[in-house]
Amino acid sequence: MNLWTTVLLASALSFVIKYAGYVVPQAVLDHPLTDRVMHYLPVALLAALIAVQTFTSGSGAFAIDARAAGLAVAIVCLLLRAPFLVVVVAAAATAALLRAAGIG
Repeated sequence: MNLWTTVLLASALSFVIKYAGYVVPQAVLDHPLTDRVMHYLPVALLAALIAVQTFTSGSGAFAIDARAAGLAVAIVCLLLRAPFLVVVVAAAATAALLRAAGIG
């Protein structure tokens, strides 16, 4: 499968998924279970993305390095209710300092 075939298939799949959103009955969208799932789905997807990007290396193997320490600092800052910018800067600085020190 070449690149253009992949692009065309992804485009068609995207169109079909968007079209399916228009034909779903309103009763399904108003169901309490659907509401609960749609409420927590972004949180679950973001947590999965953070876990994959933090604890895997370039080859896909499990790795604990400076990124994990940065995540730990970010969690502590969030628990202390620090502003978002402080959380990001503290996590990035932690990872950068550990990498500069040769750790991770």
